[in-house]
Amino acid sequence: MRKLVPSLGRRLIIAVPYFWLLVFFLVPFFIVLKISLSQPMIAIPPYLPVFSWQDGIGGFIQKLGALSLDNYLWLAGDPLYVNAYLSSLWIAAVSTLLTLLVGYPIAYGMARAPLSIRPILLMMVILPFWTSFLIRVYAWIGILKPEGLLNQFLMLLGVIDQPLVIINTTTAVYIGIVYSYLPFMVLPLYATLEKMDYSLIEAAEDLGCTAFSAFWKITFPLSRPGIVAGCMLVFIPAVGEFVIPDLLGGSQTLMIGKTLWNEFFANRDWPVSSAVAIVLLLLLVLPIVYFQRAQARAQEKAG
Repeated sequence: MRKLVPSLGRRLIIAVPYFWLLVFFLVPFFIVLKISLSQPMIAIPPYLPVFSWQDGIGGFIQKLGALSLDNYLWLAGDPLYVNAYLSSLWIAAVSTLLTLLVGYPIAYGMARAPLSIRPILLMMVILPFWTSFLIRVYAWIGILKPEGLLNQFLMLLGVIDQPLVIINTTTAVYIGIVYSYLPFMVLPLYATLEKMDYSLIEAAEDLGCTAFSAFWKITFPLSRPGIVAGCMLVFIPAVGEFVIPDLLGGSQTLMIGKTLWNEFFANRDWPVSSAVAIVLLLLLVLPIVYFQRAQARAQEKAG
């Protein structure tokens, strides 16, 4: 009886996240999947459902033959969607690399800073989250526009003679993503670097390694779990980003988030927009699975 109570408690604790996953992920996923297999029509809602939830499992099985993959075939055959996916993956990958290049020195400096000021440095990294994400992106419009603060500052220093065209370009999108998602890169790296035993660096230097060589042979490999975690936390939301390319990239920036929004709200083509969302989710599952396997391998090596 004593063993039964702790076992039941553990099962209930484990059941809570599974219930959360079921309600807030699996159920919406199947709703979107159901819409993606439907046909568009002029109605409210603007699609013809293949089956109804009231039909139950039996009705669903009977209507499996009526499910349509036309929306997915449309995506595969339309260059707009293919280019939007490829462009999103490219912009997200470049942004993730830039965020890593900026975030790693920050995290390394925080980890090597005196213990007394580390909480202050950590608070400074988290501080932007206290402001609305939308307001922070809007602020970059005032900084990057031709008459904005950046161009005025560069012209005041004499670096440029005429304003640079940064807003409504892919460069502005990179800047916005790196700025917005930098804390997601810094925090995992800092958590990894802070736990590292820096006596290993001292031992390597005593054995003849230079500081640069010791960093690449010891610090960088030991920080790899934080690098993978930070890259996943930046890359996954950056692929489906909508606000930053819409406000900073303008109409010339092609990303799948903007395409999905246009299909859903402007064209009111819910089945196609649902198919876009399902394909995007499947694309993002791959890096998530890679991250989980990398974490499992790291734990096995540590064990």
